[in-house]
Amino acid sequence: MAVRFSSTSSVTANHTTTNPVVELQQRGLVAAMTSPDLVDHVDAGPTAIYCGVDPTASSLHLGNLVTLLGLLHFHIKGHTTIGLVGGATGSIGDPSGKSTERQPMSAATLAQNVAGIDAQFQRFFLRGRAYAERRGYTIAGSGGKVKVVNNKTWFGKLSALDFLGDIGRYARVGTMIARDSVKSRLESPQGISFTEFSYQLLQAYDFWHLFHEDGCRIQLGGSDQWGNITAGIDLIHKKRKTTDEQVVIPSDSTTSENKPLHAYGLTIPLLTTATGEKFGKSAGNAVWLDERMTSLFDFYQFFVKTADTDVGRYLHYFTLMSSDEIKTVMEQHNAEPEKRIAQHALAKETTELVHGAEAVPKALLATKVLFGSSLDAIRGQELIEAFEHDSRMVSLERATAAEMTVDRLALESGLCSSKSEAKKLVKSGGFYINNVKVTDPVYRVQDKDWIDGSVCVLRSGKSNYKLVRGC
Repeated sequence: MAVRFSSTSSVTANHTTTNPVVELQQRGLVAAMTSPDLVDHVDAGPTAIYCGVDPTASSLHLGNLVTLLGLLHFHIKGHTTIGLVGGATGSIGDPSGKSTERQPMSAATLAQNVAGIDAQFQRFFLRGRAYAERRGYTIAGSGGKVKVVNNKTWFGKLSALDFLGDIGRYARVGTMIARDSVKSRLESPQGISFTEFSYQLLQAYDFWHLFHEDGCRIQLGGSDQWGNITAGIDLIHKKRKTTDEQVVIPSDSTTSENKPLHAYGLTIPLLTTATGEKFGKSAGNAVWLDERMTSLFDFYQFFVKTADTDVGRYLHYFTLMSSDEIKTVMEQHNAEPEKRIAQHALAKETTELVHGAEAVPKALLATKVLFGSSLDAIRGQELIEAFEHDSRMVSLERATAAEMTVDRLALESGLCSSKSEAKKLVKSGGFYINNVKVTDPVYRVQDKDWIDGSVCVLRSGKSNYKLVRGC
């Protein structure tokens, strides 16, 4: 059984550290590892690491970003990183951290989610590598290899008898019951199904498969995945001890064929706020990494709203800024906390990391518009691009919009839920076109109201906006 080794390193992140485990420790991003030998293993030369996610939605969310960054630190330092999409395990459901069993998804929904997360993995490493280079990291070649795999590829070939004979025989029921994810559910009124109880065996086999077929030595996960990770290490140890199967040694590895091949686990702290709340879609406050699900503005604003007590920690977690850079930002912030200097630095860096450098000016423009700034110097096409996937953007034919009184326009655009509400809004002086107050309910949008002839901005009160794109 693997023993948990916690990290006690202080946060002193810098670009000169070549060992990603050490840098993660310095950033406060290591909750525990199964062996202190992991540091030496990574120092010895290129290795391979994987992290798996189940496709419970078509996008990853902010809770996943912490582990993605863990993989990114390995990638930019030349190690192979493997993103595993749980096309098989996603149909089962991980009981870790859940009080009830997950509802099964249809095959079509599961396939759609797998495709979405697969593409997101690929985009993240492309953008992450570019972001690291802009942040001063020296990346040999194009960094380590990046692979995205789907565990349905190997589980789809296993029959029930194969599973029981090749995996189940190595599992001890007492050990499985003792795991926190199972124990808490056994003690609950809902209990746990055999399906969910078996989940840890499926994830354990994932690690064995990648260890055996791809030379993967390390599994990375959130701290709630400790039991699943150690189950994989136990399975690897037992199967290698009782079988003569050959294990792949990557061509770029420094491992000798005569040297024992060990497996390691590394966990990252679960993302929480200063009040202890967990971020993630199950908590009802998901911030998605897909801009079609969480707009650039909302993504940016999430980080701008970070509490002062969290912002320094998040700068180490979610950015590749060095400790000196973060120290300078925090000194500036503490001198004038009302300006939220650290929060804006965090928002810009994280937006660039996740959405690319071109997304930052779009997020800043959206912020300017949605906080009531003058629109005089803003071009219509810039607005359209900044709000491309934002639900605040609606399309109407210009000819149709021109025939509408503004109260009807407010209704059709979704700014108001009823025409009576819209009329009341206009008469009370709470309705704006391009941040200019309109109080006449029979007013109709004029040519001058269309910015560059393409878009106009409607506002209700201080913060309710709709952008109407003429088509």
